[in-house]
Amino acid sequence: MLNEFKEFIARGNVMDMAVGIIIGAAFTAIVTSLVDDLLNPIIGLVTGGTDFSGLYLVLSGNVPEGASLAAAREAGASVFAYGAFLSAVINFLIVAWVVFMLVKAVNRVKEAANRNPVEEAPAPAGPTQEELLAQIRDELRAQRA
Repeated sequence: MLNEFKEFIARGNVMDMAVGIIIGAAFTAIVTSLVDDLLNPIIGLVTGGTDFSGLYLVLSGNVPEGASLAAAREAGASVFAYGAFLSAVINFLIVAWVVFMLVKAVNRVKEAANRNPVEEAPAPAGPTQEELLAQIRDELRAQRA
């Protein structure tokens, strides 16, 4: 079993997957920073500073009026945290949009790299059909004479 595990780990696709996971984690940190530090403040500015993550409904338990979501949870109340869900959906849509734009940019770069930048000169045009027929006619006349 140990030998099979070594064989499995030594395969190229496992190493590719590991590299992909590491790059994905680094990419996640960059995208999270983009969303949290750049896009969410702009969205907050547009929506009047509304922070959806603090919106909730108390299902059961005693929570002081105007308490934060963290305070409500700390008090042991059962809360329906719809604001945190809305924030997660908004963050997901932003991350999905950023990833879409990055993939689109990478595909555009790949497309440009695959195009042949040096235009090959067109092959010299051969004789037309009429010219070929005239040559054949002339050769047949020459053979008869």
